[in-house]
Amino acid sequence: MAGGQVSIKDVAERAGVALGTVSNVLNRPEKVAEPTRARVLAAIEQLGFVRNDAARQLKAGKSTSVGFILLDVRNPFFTDVGRGAEQQAAKHGLSVLLANSDDQPDREHAYLDLFEQQRVRGLLVSPLGNVFDRLERLRTHGIVTVLVDRVADGRPFSSVSVDDVAGGHLAVTHLIEQGCRRIAFIGGPVTIRQVADRLFGANKAAAEHPDVELEVLLKDGLTVQHGRAAADAIVQRPPGRRPDGVFCANDLLAVGALQSFTMLNGRIDVPGDIALIGYDDIDFASATVVPLSSIRQPSVLMGRTAIDLLLEQIEAEPGNPVEPRSVVFQPELIVRDSTRRLA
Repeated sequence: MAGGQVSIKDVAERAGVALGTVSNVLNRPEKVAEPTRARVLAAIEQLGFVRNDAARQLKAGKSTSVGFILLDVRNPFFTDVGRGAEQQAAKHGLSVLLANSDDQPDREHAYLDLFEQQRVRGLLVSPLGNVFDRLERLRTHGIVTVLVDRVADGRPFSSVSVDDVAGGHLAVTHLIEQGCRRIAFIGGPVTIRQVADRLFGANKAAAEHPDVELEVLLKDGLTVQHGRAAADAIVQRPPGRRPDGVFCANDLLAVGALQSFTMLNGRIDVPGDIALIGYDDIDFASATVVPLSSIRQPSVLMGRTAIDLLLEQIEAEPGNPVEPRSVVFQPELIVRDSTRRLA
C-alpha cells in the first residue's frame, strides 16, 4: 500500500475476510471468533492501517469531540479551566479540542468556523466579543454552546462564570482595609467583559470611601509584560504621586508589576510602599518573590461544570430542549505577603 492510504477494504483483502468482519473486529470484537480476529489484527499491523474515527463519527452523525475556544492560553487560569473540562469530558467518553483565540476576534471567528466544519458534539467558548448571533446559528446546525467565564446577557445559552464585580469590590476593599487610599487599577482593554466587571467592582468599593482615590491604568493586554510596563511608569513618578495600593485585573499583570517594583527597579517595598493584589490565584501567585494576594476563581471546577452544562443540552430529548442554566461562583480573597500590612 506504499504511496496511498490503507483502507478497511485493503485489510479485508489481506486477511481474506468480508468488510463486515473487519468492522466487527474494530467495533464489536466479541462477535468475531478468535482465529479470525487474530488474522484481521495481523493484517492491520502489517498494512499499518489507521482507523479514521473522525469519518466514522461523522457518518454516524455523532462526534465524540467537544471544542473549547479559550481566551488566552498563556494565562494559567484558562489552562486550568481547560484541564477541568478535559477531566469531566473523559468521564463521559468525550475528548476536548482546545483552541486559543489569543484575545483576537479574527482568530475567535476562525475557530468557530473550524469547529462548525468539524461538526463537534458541542462547544465551550470564552467569548471575546458579541458572538451570540453566530452561536445561535451553530445551534441551528446541531452544535450547542456553553459560555465559560462569561454570563449570557439574557441570551438562551448556559454559562459558568464568577461574579467579577464582586471580585473587584473584594480586592479594593481589602486594599482599603490595609490602609491604602491612593489605589491604581491596572487592566487590559475594557472591551473584555471580565476586565470591565472587575473595574466596575473596584470603582464601587472606592466610591464607598470618600477619602479613597482610584486611578485607572489601562493597557493593551493582560500579560506579564503589560503589568511590568504599567509599574515602570509608576516607578518613574515622584514618591508622593505614586499609588499606595495596586489592583491588577489578573495575576499575570500583578507578577509583572511585582518584577518592576522589587526586582527590576528595586526601589519599591511591597507591601510597605505599595500593596499589590492580583486576580485568578494561579499557581505562580504563591511562588513569587513576595507571595501575591489574589482573588481566587475555582478554575478547574468551572471547567468541569461547563462540561456538565453542555451534556445537559446535548442529552436533551428531541423537541424537548433543556432550559439553559447560569452557574455563577463567588470569588474568594486569598491574602498573602504582598498586601499584609496590618496585623
